[in-house]
Amino acid sequence: MTEGIAVTYFVTGATGFIGRFLVERLLEREGEINVLVREGSRDRLDALIERWGAGDRVHAVVGDLGEERLGVSDDDVQRLTGNVDHFFHLAAVYDMTADDETNERLNVEGTKHAVDLANALQVGHLHHVSSVAAAGNYDGYFREDMFDEGQELPSPYHRTKFESEKVARKRSTVPWRIYRPAVVVGHSKTGEMDKIDGPYYFFTAIKRLRHLLPEWVPLAGPELGHTNIVPVDYVAAALDHIAHQPDLDGQAFHLIAPKATRSGEVLNTFAKAANAPQLSLRIDKRIIDSLPKGVLAMAMQIPAVKEIRKTILRDLGIPLEVIGHVALTPKFDSRDTERVLKGSGIEVPPLDSYADTLWDYWERNLDPDLFKDRSLAGAIRGKKVVITGGSSGIGYATALRVAEAGAVPILVARGMEKLEGAKKEIEEAGGEAHIYSVDLSSMDAIEEFVAQLLQDHDRIDMLVNSAGRSIRRGVMSSLDRFHDYERTMQLNYLGTIKMITGLLPHWKDNGGGHVVNVSSIGAQTYPPRFSAYIASKAALDGWTACASSEVVGYNITFTTVHMQLVKTPMIAPTKIYDAFPTITPEEAADIICEGLRTRPKELNTRIGTAGEVLHALMPKAMDQILHMAYRVFPESSSAKKGSSDSAAGDESSSGEGDSGSGDNGTDGKASNEAFALAHLLKGVHW
Repeated sequence: MTEGIAVTYFVTGATGFIGRFLVERLLEREGEINVLVREGSRDRLDALIERWGAGDRVHAVVGDLGEERLGVSDDDVQRLTGNVDHFFHLAAVYDMTADDETNERLNVEGTKHAVDLANALQVGHLHHVSSVAAAGNYDGYFREDMFDEGQELPSPYHRTKFESEKVARKRSTVPWRIYRPAVVVGHSKTGEMDKIDGPYYFFTAIKRLRHLLPEWVPLAGPELGHTNIVPVDYVAAALDHIAHQPDLDGQAFHLIAPKATRSGEVLNTFAKAANAPQLSLRIDKRIIDSLPKGVLAMAMQIPAVKEIRKTILRDLGIPLEVIGHVALTPKFDSRDTERVLKGSGIEVPPLDSYADTLWDYWERNLDPDLFKDRSLAGAIRGKKVVITGGSSGIGYATALRVAEAGAVPILVARGMEKLEGAKKEIEEAGGEAHIYSVDLSSMDAIEEFVAQLLQDHDRIDMLVNSAGRSIRRGVMSSLDRFHDYERTMQLNYLGTIKMITGLLPHWKDNGGGHVVNVSSIGAQTYPPRFSAYIASKAALDGWTACASSEVVGYNITFTTVHMQLVKTPMIAPTKIYDAFPTITPEEAADIICEGLRTRPKELNTRIGTAGEVLHALMPKAMDQILHMAYRVFPESSSAKKGSSDSAAGDESSSGEGDSGSGDNGTDGKASNEAFALAHLLKGVHW
């Protein structure tokens, strides 16, 4: 070394995850630290220098992993030659999902460039950070003194980790040491982690289970094999300590937990930290492996199975590439590492002692849900949304919300005057809207409309089916009114699916679309006097359930809103509703907009869901309960009088309730029993 010059360390990847904790350890020693940094990353390094409190002890050396000798200038090479005791090479890809080209360029070529620089600088020791992935799928114990054992290297990541370690061993003209960390997770004291990796890929699934099920619910799942996890602070501490011990050159060190852990135990440890249900029954991977050779592989190649698997994994944020490598095939020893660390106080803490810390940090800083734009505007801004029944009630309120969020509502109804008023209001507020007068009970009119719509607009993104007709009349009062059933079905069911099917080819050819169908809480609770209306909504629910499974492969999705009673002009003729609890059209529009924003399968109320459950568990008892309601709530006065048409109403009206005339025969005042039942079962229309 040149006398009087205090340059001691050179570190690549110092701004990376392991690197920044290693530099923190090195700063506890004497000497200066030179770190490789790209010109565009100087700000990041400056922030770390401030965090470390390093003052002038950390020096930036501008360069790039992809260039010869890391692109370090001749002046820096001259300054550093003969003055670097320890050269730590950490810059690499630590990502199972990276493509082959990226792995090759950064892991293999980058290591060549780093080794060439270390040779040129005549460093005292080259410390190359490899990975246990270099062992690939070796079957058996992989010792620290083993390297090229003819092991299978199943992915670009495994292959390039092996190849880069080979470069460090064969290309170095200076003394070298190799370090193979296991799966590195966050800091055991602070939980700090820089990205989703390793077991973190499964945290979203754990969180979903926590939201769906109580913590005490036992679960069953596959046991995928053993894994090995170490916190980053252990890796940095072990690297620092081993690097400074004498007479260890030419050796490799496994920075691993002395005892591997089953993947199911790891998931349970994090589930416990998350207060989520745990796997009580774990199916051993050997049972799956005992199936006739190729059976599982063949099953996974079935297109439908592959698509389901991809959809589930994508929804949970788990890369497909990771699944096959959750478990480590080899077993690893760490006797040399343990011998060198003995007496240093550096050891791997048990996972359950810091899992809570890791989970808490992830939930506060890394959970992908934290970075999602959850606003309505973020979901629909710039999109074109067709809204039937858009001239009044729920459809009108939805149009205003949609326009306010930056989307373009396309309003469809029968009355042009109201449509023009809605369009004017939206435009005066700075939005854009389009209107079409259509008789939604006419199949020919809908077909003509869809053709015109697609001619006028190059893209339709969403459809809200809000238009509907409701008739409140008991079966025995409808024996001579079969047309009530026909026209209700014509608008609520046939007209709606005519609209949807007209747009399906467009969505198939243009990457998908989303439909929100306004159904009814009645399709879950089956209140008396709404047989015509509920039948039409139940038919729509059934059609949607079948069709959605067929077209989801084209990214065409559906949300069914089982809407509760809404105070719109549609229910005004039924006077007893004046005393019943209802929601406003604006509140109903918020529910529909939630369907546009998050695209769930269904949006239900607790009362509606409870009705479904009770009908399934005790159907006969529910008949008796609903018959009591039938007796409490009287027939409308128009039905009693035998009106020739008690259900007149605009087909483009939207909302839940009675679109026709009628009252309770008691001057619009509900009986005490009716009032109590309506409030107990809030939202159900009677």
